[in-house]
Amino acid sequence: MIDTPLTIALTKGRILEETLPLLEAADIRPLEDISKSRKLLFETNQKNVRLIVLRGSDVTTYVRYGTADLGIAGKDMLMEYGCESAEACGDQGIYEVLDLGIAKCQLMTAGRVNEAPIRDRRIKVATKFINVAKSYYAEKGVQADIIKLYGAMELAPIMGLADEIIDIVDTGNTLKANGLVPWDAIADISSRLIVNKASMKMKHAAIQSLIDKISSAL
Repeated sequence: MIDTPLTIALTKGRILEETLPLLEAADIRPLEDISKSRKLLFETNQKNVRLIVLRGSDVTTYVRYGTADLGIAGKDMLMEYGCESAEACGDQGIYEVLDLGIAKCQLMTAGRVNEAPIRDRRIKVATKFINVAKSYYAEKGVQADIIKLYGAMELAPIMGLADEIIDIVDTGNTLKANGLVPWDAIADISSRLIVNKASMKMKHAAIQSLIDKISSAL
């Protein structure tokens, strides 16, 4: 029984599907089938625990501002919003406390088949990971104009909008189907458990107990 009020922010889609069994192991179960509901806020069998279901980028925001005490989001979202380490996250009100090892993929550059990355002139890069892209190309000493897209990233090189893209790659089948190939791996991605800094202090016992139960279930 959890006797401290906790709000947990979950990421929609594949991450949510792989997260629910971990919460089950911690004896937290939504009172209704999340997959069949249009609701975003769910009560659970633990009267003091509720779940909210959000886009990955919004999970980090809700946890950072303390509206949610904990959250589960992909490492790509944490990188994009400035939380690459526990120390950095702590400065922004977030601790990254546990690698859940679920929803694994890679964040990569990609471009057209039979072409190589251009590194001797200014390039155009399409991505939704603006901050990651700026940091990556700066470290490589490559001048890049970053074009923000929200989807259909693979079209950008084909249509001449960009020289290359930065995107999440799982099987690589979508790239292949659109005449692209992966180039450089930027980071291995998996889902992480994050905690609001203030909540960790004020609700430490309840949160640490939850972390321990999820950790033991991995």
